[in-house]
Amino acid sequence: MTEGERIADQHQRAYQGNAWHGPAVFELLEGVAPKQAAARPIQSAHTVWEIVLHLASWERIVRSRLVGEPIEDTEAIDWPAVESVDAAAWKKAVRLLHEESEALRIVLARTTDQQLASARPGGAGTWYHLAHGQVQHALYHAGQIALLKKASS
Repeated sequence: MTEGERIADQHQRAYQGNAWHGPAVFELLEGVAPKQAAARPIQSAHTVWEIVLHLASWERIVRSRLVGEPIEDTEAIDWPAVESVDAAAWKKAVRLLHEESEALRIVLARTTDQQLASARPGGAGTWYHLAHGQVQHALYHAGQIALLKKASS
C-alpha cells in the first residue's frame, strides 16, 4: 500500500466511519434536520451548516492543489454563505460534501510517494503535510459538529 492510499484510508475513516476517535463526519450528520444544521447554539461559533460548506470547500481546495490547479482560498470560498435554509438546500450541502470528499479521496489514493515527499510551492511544507492536514481538519470539525448537535438538541 502506498502512503497516498494510507492517507486516503484515513480520510475515508474521518468522513465515513470506522475511525479510531469516534463518530465520523457523515455519521454525525445523520439525522440532522435543516433547522438544527442552521441553529447557532453558541453565538460566536459557526453552525453545522456553515461547517459542512466549509469542509466541502477545503476538500475542493486541497484536491485542486494536489492536481496542480490551485484555487485561492478567499473568505467567500473558505466560509461560503448559507443562502437558503430549507430541506433541499441542506440536502444539497451534504451531497456536495459527499462529492467533494470522495473526489479528494480518489486523488489522495493516486498521489505518489514522490509527490507527497516533495515541497509545496511557496515553502508551505510538503504535499504530505497538506494531505494529512486535510484529514486532521475534517476531524477537528467533526468534533465541533458533535458539540453543536448536543447544544442544539
